[in-house]
Amino acid sequence: MTDYQYLSTRAVHAGRPAGIRHGPLVTPIVQSTTYLREDVDSPVEHAYSRVSNPTVDALERQLGSLEDAPPAVCFSSGLAAETALFLAILKAGDHVVCGRAIYGGTQRLLEQVLSQFGVEGTFVDSARTEHIERAIRPETKLVFVETPGNPTLALTDIAAVAEVTHHAGAILAVDNTFLTATLQRPLDLGADISVYSTTKITEGHSAALGGALCSRDAELLGKLRFIRKSTGGIQTPFNAWLTLQGVKTLPLRIREQSRTAEALAKLLSKNDHVAYVNYPGLPDFPQADLASRQHDQFHGQVVSFELVGGAEAARHTLRNLRLCSLVEHVGGLETLATHSASMTHADVSPEQRHAVGVTEGLIRISAGLEDVREIADDLEQAIAEAHRGSSDAARRGPWATAV
Repeated sequence: MTDYQYLSTRAVHAGRPAGIRHGPLVTPIVQSTTYLREDVDSPVEHAYSRVSNPTVDALERQLGSLEDAPPAVCFSSGLAAETALFLAILKAGDHVVCGRAIYGGTQRLLEQVLSQFGVEGTFVDSARTEHIERAIRPETKLVFVETPGNPTLALTDIAAVAEVTHHAGAILAVDNTFLTATLQRPLDLGADISVYSTTKITEGHSAALGGALCSRDAELLGKLRFIRKSTGGIQTPFNAWLTLQGVKTLPLRIREQSRTAEALAKLLSKNDHVAYVNYPGLPDFPQADLASRQHDQFHGQVVSFELVGGAEAARHTLRNLRLCSLVEHVGGLETLATHSASMTHADVSPEQRHAVGVTEGLIRISAGLEDVREIADDLEQAIAEAHRGSSDAARRGPWATAV
């Protein structure tokens, strides 16, 4: 933790040890697997980089500071972090209540991997707190939700879910990857753990895999570090160093990219070829009131929308993009487009996908740092081209000037 009051200041300074006024300005990469000892009995801060590493430590201090928490526990990927979380909390016979609107890899981990070891998961609509409450059993040890959900951006009321989770004696983990601690603070709202794929918005440059778990529970943090030591999932020094640099600009990036995403959401909602738009910043978003209470001014850089014409229109639109990049990712500096049904959620059955709103015509956009007018022009021309000649005649709208 740190004495700095504002997150922007913490993002820049929190990785460095307090009180250090000499040495390198930029945290160095300690690319070593092992460390010298002065004597057999002498105490050491680091012994082996599978257990701890100075560069990884710096990132952990930085991320923990953003949450007003002790140093985070960093992993090689977001899924490695989730795996460690499940192994630290669950054993054979235990039960997890999990929100349906989650990353496809999380669902795969629970249903196809952990189920082999006697861990059972129940997936519910976490936007309805009563659904979580009804799904909790005596053997439930963990409630895991993602908010905003991927890719529909459905929200979960963290404070309300924390109340029912703790009443049942379970632990609440919140995947906060899409908003980060700069826009949403799960631990302040009652969650026990914040979960991150730092690969995405936290690092922000599409250059470094990583995951992190943040908590204010020292005992739980100790369990997580033991699991990481035992399974070898620590983040590499170089990826930790890249993430350290990315976090320094995180508050600036996410605010600017959120502004762009909201502008795109408003424009998309006026397009004749768009059936609906998912974005918490829109006045007609079904959970707009919760968004205004739970988010800090902005609502993130991710927006998704359903095209008239379904799968065919979506595929044609994505093929016609010129500026936006078709990738399975969010959070980069560039504007990124994803067809969730065939990419992030390809391993999820069509029935399960449709139940949570991941339809064949849904496109997810991660707004980048390009000029919003050029992003808007690219989306407009791609959508228009996809619908050209259809009964719903293509119509070019004044998007750039509207922005």
